[in-house]
Amino acid sequence: MVKRLLIVSTLDSSQPFGAFTRPFYLGQYLTEYFDVFQLGLDCSSVNYAPSVSIGSRSLKSYIQAIEKCIDEFCPDIVYAQETLPGLAALISLKLRKYSRSSLVLDFHTFSAYEYWMRLFSVENPFKELAQCIKTYIAQGILIFSGSPIIAAGESIPKLISQWYGKTPQQIYCIGNGVTEDLLNTKSLPEKDPYQAFRPAKIVVLIAPKTFQFPTNDMSVSMTIEVAKYLQSHQQKVHFVVIGRDSSDISEPIPSNISFLGFLPKREDFVAHLKYADIALLPFSKQAVAGGARNKALDYFASRKLVVSTPEGLRGLEEFRHLEHLLVTGYSSKEVADTVLDAASNLDKYQSLVDTAYTLITQKYSWNARAKNITEILMEVSHY
Repeated sequence: MVKRLLIVSTLDSSQPFGAFTRPFYLGQYLTEYFDVFQLGLDCSSVNYAPSVSIGSRSLKSYIQAIEKCIDEFCPDIVYAQETLPGLAALISLKLRKYSRSSLVLDFHTFSAYEYWMRLFSVENPFKELAQCIKTYIAQGILIFSGSPIIAAGESIPKLISQWYGKTPQQIYCIGNGVTEDLLNTKSLPEKDPYQAFRPAKIVVLIAPKTFQFPTNDMSVSMTIEVAKYLQSHQQKVHFVVIGRDSSDISEPIPSNISFLGFLPKREDFVAHLKYADIALLPFSKQAVAGGARNKALDYFASRKLVVSTPEGLRGLEEFRHLEHLLVTGYSSKEVADTVLDAASNLDKYQSLVDTAYTLITQKYSWNARAKNITEILMEVSHY
């Protein structure tokens, strides 16, 4: 008999990036192993399973929706991703004392650490501190609940141990994945969307606006600084930012950088990514993320030469400097020098691109990730 799996998350179809990606694609491939039901903020894009859209980030709304799903869908396993859905699921199952559902948590990140690292680099540190304390308490409740935890990055168990003095007995590391359209080398469109900027090599940065977390804002600021260093090399390098409009930028914009805004059509996004020459992960020490950044995996899957700061590779410990990519220091000048070297010597670094792509195809497809998750869900569920 196929088990019933209720996935609870902050999945928001109006923002199909970031936190949307993990529950959406895992859910899609988990339908091969479970009878899946999705519950999120906006599940209008979920066309592979029944779903409910909550439309609100309030804890009360989540609890009410989960309780209704428990009563009507009768899940064997509730798979709750991120802190708010996890807390709501834990409370709901406690209220339903006789529910036979097993609860499995999924930590995309370790939020308290992210807020703490950004405390002195944001405009309102008091707000950041309040969020740090709030998430520290909320994630602590989940950690000490005894529920199994799936972590989206290897740094998360280490941070839990450091911050709480406890390592959960049942914690498993399963990172993010990549979609088939990026892995498919035949899906390259005919027209180069960057024709107007040629013969310059295109350096792409994916940096959409994300809820609460300003790490992408930091990466855009660094990219602008890097572009300023390379203004005298406009015939060699042109920077393109996907996910932002120039109207979002308050500082002066150099002439060798373009802002394309959000690309709603998946095929347009794939085309702009695949026709780029170099992909950038310009994250400062303060721009912390808990799990592997989806954009990093997308870059590798698209066969791009990746230039990254050390922080840009958080959660991707298998990818190494001069083996899979080029890792720079944290200063804008160091990033600029590496980008210019990469643009001038793409053929020299092609072996890095090929090695990274091989690793991605072997271990990082969403299909492979779903199989890993399935094994864990089967192991930790009660029956």
